[in-house]
Amino acid sequence: MESRRWFLFQGAKLLVASDSSGVNIPEGFPDTTQALLPVRQQYLGVQTGPRGAQHCFCGELPETFEPPPGMAFEHLRPLYSMLEEADFWLAGRAMQIVAWDRDHQFCGRCGSRTVDQMQDRSKLCPVCGINHYPRLAPAVIVRVQRQIESRREILLARSQRFRGSMFSVLAGFVEPGETLEECVQREIAEETGIRVKNIAYFGSQPWPFPHSLMIAFTAEFESGELTLDPVELAEAGWFTAGNLPRTPPPPSIAHRLVATWLQST
Repeated sequence: MESRRWFLFQGAKLLVASDSSGVNIPEGFPDTTQALLPVRQQYLGVQTGPRGAQHCFCGELPETFEPPPGMAFEHLRPLYSMLEEADFWLAGRAMQIVAWDRDHQFCGRCGSRTVDQMQDRSKLCPVCGINHYPRLAPAVIVRVQRQIESRREILLARSQRFRGSMFSVLAGFVEPGETLEECVQREIAEETGIRVKNIAYFGSQPWPFPHSLMIAFTAEFESGELTLDPVELAEAGWFTAGNLPRTPPPPSIAHRLVATWLQST
């Protein structure tokens, strides 16, 4: 029997198996004796790794399901450094697809029940004809840097939304009708009161909290004084390589933005 991996969720929590080797994604078919039958399921594709090619599926388990011994439901974010990196990103994709599958059982335009399409990942409303695709929320994330004489500095901030002492580069969601570069300018100005120049593309990364695509840029300070938006930011400042605060860990693109800046100093 071919090997299969299951990314199964109960709400926003992922079912994982724990043993002496660490935290892993369950393999095999759903166990009917344990009532491990997804309410709905979607095919993710083939993952190639140390165990060869494995077909991967995702699905939603009923709220009444109790995990068997050796398994537990965990929020995905704390699993960030516990799962293998390829498994974490695939789990993030699975979480978004499971949420889309759950939230689009009925058409948002006319309320009719939707039908899964086989040729692509979409749900068709047979009454009004609209196709419902998984949606992404694009967001920019920006490393702002400056140089004063021989001192190189990076702009880092601590968000009001998250507890703790971690600082990161600035980020924000793209608004309708806005280019990515315009979003960079607007977000930096709104949150810190400064203007930037020489905006350059850095890279991108899916971010499943809840369904973002992070598009990373670098930019240089142009003018202005730091004036924080107190709703968004608790603290912000310019830092040198020698006095950096705690910053995001790998494999986040925020970490890569800071790490590559450090390497260039």
